[in-house]
Amino acid sequence: MGNIILLSILIGFFYWIFKSYSRYTLYSQEAFKNFSITKESLQKSELGLFVALVAKVAKADGRVDALEAELIGIMFDDISALFPQPQKTKEILKEIFNEHKNSSQGEKEIAYVLAKTIKRDRAKQHQFMGFLIQLAFVDGKVSQSEEEILASIAEALEFDPNIYHAMFDQFEKMLHSIKPKTNIKDAYRLLGVSEDDDLNTIKKAYRKLVKEYHPDIIKSQGKNDAYMQEATAKTQEINQAYEMIKEHKK
Repeated sequence: MGNIILLSILIGFFYWIFKSYSRYTLYSQEAFKNFSITKESLQKSELGLFVALVAKVAKADGRVDALEAELIGIMFDDISALFPQPQKTKEILKEIFNEHKNSSQGEKEIAYVLAKTIKRDRAKQHQFMGFLIQLAFVDGKVSQSEEEILASIAEALEFDPNIYHAMFDQFEKMLHSIKPKTNIKDAYRLLGVSEDDDLNTIKKAYRKLVKEYHPDIIKSQGKNDAYMQEATAKTQEINQAYEMIKEHKK
């Protein structure tokens, strides 16, 4: 009888450990509380290397469009909030992004360094690739150059090609399922504004919604791919409504 009780206690204990582990987040304020905030340290960190790859994907088709810029700015807020001195961190992340956006260093070289830094951690591979794919799709189309850069990064990270293609295909299906608003009133309703509001008021409402629904690389930890897809779809709907209203206001 004693052995059965002991076994039950052990099973309960290991179940609690499993549940605690499943709630473990890769990135938290606790994890970075002793991080030294310098440009060199951030450049070498996995999140700094990730920002460099974001720059490569964002500029792949020659320009960073308005929605991509909006999302990247929010991403800087999300990441810098983890570190001591968030504002200083944010400014350095912007520098890293701008440097790599225009540098000749290839994405593959950066991804190789990131692969070594994260020691080919599958959860981190999945999270990084999911966000990069999402970023490529968020403007409503994926160019050939974006596809090529994404594939190059996935290969350098040694990310499972079957999983990569499955993720890419899921985002593509999601994108095709989004139906643009055909009624201008629906567009105004989605942004929570009226036809009498000026563009400045409408832009504030748009930015607030994008910030609320954007795919968050930090909060996506432990969530399945559906989270990123749903967030991307909602962000794209908001963007389409905003573009429709801007055209209507001309």
